[in-house]
Amino acid sequence: MITAFVHIKTDTSSIPESAQQIAAIEGISEVYSVTGDWDLIAIAKVNKHEDLADVIADRLSKVPAVVHTTTHIAFRSYSKEDLDEAFSMGFDG
Repeated sequence: MITAFVHIKTDTSSIPESAQQIAAIEGISEVYSVTGDWDLIAIAKVNKHEDLADVIADRLSKVPAVVHTTTHIAFRSYSKEDLDEAFSMGFDG
């Protein structure tokens, strides 16, 4: 599974509508409205790198109020649940 974080700048008058449209895209698991330099952050989860082009470039970027995006692809995931599961299976970190 490939995970990417997409920082999204939108027309500020359409943030909720843009978030809903982006959340409806297959391959987008979550969309957050955030403070700071970006209006939204979406999490894309796809099976292969080629699918990112379809989800981000061909769909998300074409949502009418989306002005700019920057995508960060995750190398690894670290979470309390992952660590707890690894230790319960006997792995030594």
